Amino acid sequence: MTIEPLYSLAGVLVGLLVGLTGVGGGSLMTPILVLAFGFHPATAVGTDLLYAAATKTVGTTVHGWRGTLDWRIVGRLATGSVPATIVTLLLLGQASEHSPATEHLLASLLGVVLVASAVATLLRHRIVAALTPRLGEAPGREPVFLTVGLGAILGTLVSLTSVGAGALGMTALLVLYPRRPLKSLVGADIAHAVPLTLLAGAGHWLLGSVDLALLGSLLVGSVPGIVVGSLLAGMMREGALRPILAAVLAIVGIKLLM
Repeated sequence: MTIEPLYSLAGVLVGLLVGLTGVGGGSLMTPILVLAFGFHPATAVGTDLLYAAATKTVGTTVHGWRGTLDWRIVGRLATGSVPATIVTLLLLGQASEHSPATEHLLASLLGVVLVASAVATLLRHRIVAALTPRLGEAPGREPVFLTVGLGAILGTLVSLTSVGAGALGMTALLVLYPRRPLKSLVGADIAHAVPLTLLAGAGHWLLGSVDLALLGSLLVGSVPGIVVGSLLAGMMREGALRPILAAVLAIVGIKLLM
């Protein structure tokens, strides 16, 4: 396996941003692979899914060790996402994942999800404030079915684009579980992403849409990038980073839709 320095550099940059902002790498890595390096959307999605599974396993281990995981929420999300992921992968296999029509569909859907992620990133507090009174948990009542439905939506989106579990998923969890500690929701979001991205990535690998050399190059760069970004996160104001990140996601998303 040959390590490509340029791909590793991309891993460093994405790792830094993930460490600084906490936004999932799929929102950043997949568009870079498609637009900057010219990879087929299916290959970019499949490779990024296994990349995410590897990096988020570390995050899950840390949250589990610190006791900041709500496994009930993880289970509810997985109840919806696992079957949705399997069905989506079967449909992709039937549709011929590398055909021009499927390529256009994946690129367009990726653009839409990136724009939605930009909106969720920039307006998260307003969205949560508006929707929580209608959908959030109440005393003695937990939104079990809504959480399962959220898992199904995330399973479909992540399988097709590798994007959605971060900005969109976290915003939805904040709406559904306003009484839970933020750190437990973050831990649940990361932990759920591990089996989701691993299952979806394995499915794309079986469909021939994973570049193992690319995967190795990305991991070589991203691991130190995430470490450095996490160390610098305390020195940066989140309020300053959020609009910049939202703007980048929106621009990239619109570019994919053009």
